[in-house]
Amino acid sequence: MKTRSDDLEILLAVVDSGGFSAAAELLDIQVARVSRAVSKVESQVGVSILNRTTRRLELTEEGRQFVETIRLGLLQIQQAEEEIITRGELPRGRLRVDAASPFVFHQLVPLIQPFKQTYPDIELELTSNEGFVDLLEKKTDLAIRIGNLTDSTLHARPLGKSLLYIVASPDYLARRGFPNKSSDLIHHDSLGFSTPKTLNDWPLKGFTRLTPTLTSSNGETLRQLALMGNGIACLSGFMVKKDIAEGRLIPLLESEKITNSGREQINAVYYKSSTVAKRISAFIDFIQPKLAL
Repeated sequence: MKTRSDDLEILLAVVDSGGFSAAAELLDIQVARVSRAVSKVESQVGVSILNRTTRRLELTEEGRQFVETIRLGLLQIQQAEEEIITRGELPRGRLRVDAASPFVFHQLVPLIQPFKQTYPDIELELTSNEGFVDLLEKKTDLAIRIGNLTDSTLHARPLGKSLLYIVASPDYLARRGFPNKSSDLIHHDSLGFSTPKTLNDWPLKGFTRLTPTLTSSNGETLRQLALMGNGIACLSGFMVKKDIAEGRLIPLLESEKITNSGREQINAVYYKSSTVAKRISAFIDFIQPKLAL
């Protein structure tokens, strides 16, 4: 092996942070050390990995393939070391979990304290992204994804299904009236997602994509807007079932709903080769029976 793992880690930091100075700050080392490490790796492999301009760094085609491979390779080495060190012990070490912010707020946050009591040596790091993240690029061990899966390189464990609900507040319905059929929605204020647009395909028979009156990229923002009487929204049950039970939101058009639109499925996903598996399995096994989907 011509390259050193510490130099490769520095190269990945440069790629992920977008520059030498940013990588140096992230790793708490001098910029000159970063520059030397990248130049050394390029010299050892005999190709240019980065195109350097005054404005930004870009990976060459060879560099892109190299970075993808070493990222996975370094992850496997780290995981192999941790696996042998922690064999026979309770899982320990860092676990980075990513999910859309509504799922974090409504489902994960209430479970964190009891999880930490059960697994005190697992260091949880929670991140919230409204879209799907690249697990390797974002150094994420486990992601909670809602809806159909498309990435076949990821291992998936189903967590359950959360039905969608068309909802509005009592205040809004008192002012604007109830829609009796899906075609009535064109006469109402609707709350929808700015991205991705597919989330505005409400699960109603014969219903085409909605053009919302007001949009947000965040499901929790849409829930708050609905609670404050700004319009009708389509949201996952894990966000609104409690609101419905307590009368803060009213479910609409239940007789016209399609209950298998593809958006109901919730999965935990991670790389099949991952031997952070002890921590991942501990987390999934703990939360799955406790989720209020």
